[in-house]
Amino acid sequence: MEKFIVKGGAELEGKVTVSGSKNASLPILAATLLTSEQCVIRRVPDVSDTNYMLQILQNLGADVERASGTVTIRCANLHRHDAPYDLVRKMRASVCVMGPLLARLNRANVSLPGGCVIGDRPIDLHLKGLEGLGADVQVDGGDVRLEARYGLTGDTIDMQGKSGATVLGTDNVMMAAVLAKGTTVITGAACEPEVVDLADFLNAMGAKITGAGTPRIEIEGVSELGGVEHSVIPDRIEAGTFLVAGAMAARESITVRRINHDHLARITETLTACGCPIEKDGDNLIIGKAENPVGANIITRPYPGFPTDMQAQMCALFATTAGTSVVQDTIFPQRFMHLSEMKRMGANVEVDDGTAVIKGVDQLSGAPVMASDLRASAALVLAALTAKGETEISRVYHIDRGYEHIDDKLADLGADIRRLPA
Repeated sequence: MEKFIVKGGAELEGKVTVSGSKNASLPILAATLLTSEQCVIRRVPDVSDTNYMLQILQNLGADVERASGTVTIRCANLHRHDAPYDLVRKMRASVCVMGPLLARLNRANVSLPGGCVIGDRPIDLHLKGLEGLGADVQVDGGDVRLEARYGLTGDTIDMQGKSGATVLGTDNVMMAAVLAKGTTVITGAACEPEVVDLADFLNAMGAKITGAGTPRIEIEGVSELGGVEHSVIPDRIEAGTFLVAGAMAARESITVRRINHDHLARITETLTACGCPIEKDGDNLIIGKAENPVGANIITRPYPGFPTDMQAQMCALFATTAGTSVVQDTIFPQRFMHLSEMKRMGANVEVDDGTAVIKGVDQLSGAPVMASDLRASAALVLAALTAKGETEISRVYHIDRGYEHIDDKLADLGADIRRLPA
């Protein structure tokens, strides 16, 4: 167990490079199960979630090599079709091995997933989709057992849920469908860039997928897939987190490098509306500290709406922004545990039924706080950057799930942040 000690007041300046997307890397790594040939994946972030996924692949029989952000995987001799609980419980996204295992081996046993606690995140739509392709699904004793003795068959699958489309569910069905007989149409599909990156990876392997990035994806099944080399897209949530850091604590400006402008459009629009000066420079963004920042009303939506994975970071910005800001999370209404910790730092916040009302204060004060999930961790670090005195943030293993060396990157920008044993 480790903790961060952040001394507030240091001004940020310089450049920071965004890592490859954690949320794109995980299903892409899982998709290597679909072929016996070698796959080379570049810009895989060194975070605990990707490390757990690689451990799962090795446990299934994959040969894995990793060096400087490049992962080489060959799944020629898979000797298992079950992902064990002791690995799966550590990361919810491990559930995305179900689709490729089922497509490649006609069976899969996967423990029900773990991960961060931000409310109910069922996998019912995953199972419904795989069942629609012809899999027999049984859930027993915390395990999901899937079998398609005679292979999978394409069909029309609706992945729309009560809170919108499911990203990992879309990924799972898409990976299963690439080796199914006939044509699969996914309606109500997630449109996130990470889904598009997975589709690009699969198409490079020889899959026939059209429509990724829209609510309707069509997959024509093929008999086999081959090896591929692929570079993962930049992590739009990490980029957004550093943009908020610049908005809160830049001396003049910081440069966030290697981003995709389209993926960040809703985030940059919101920051601009809050008074933060943002300038494009090739595939970089330069953000300055707002002279007279104003609050905003945010409602999280599936892509291309404002991402739920950025609402906690915006709450940190709004905590010291004059006026009243309102943040409503329609994806995960219970995802506000970071605000109870910010209250310990002096934030003026009320939360009710998935909506936070934040009245900005002049300055927060350092205090001992506890991270509850991945994005909450980032929000507490951001809040600590401008707080008076020192903030001790415990359980930073949460932030290590999705941010590659965030303490080192912030320190390189000038932040006073240290990682210590808890």
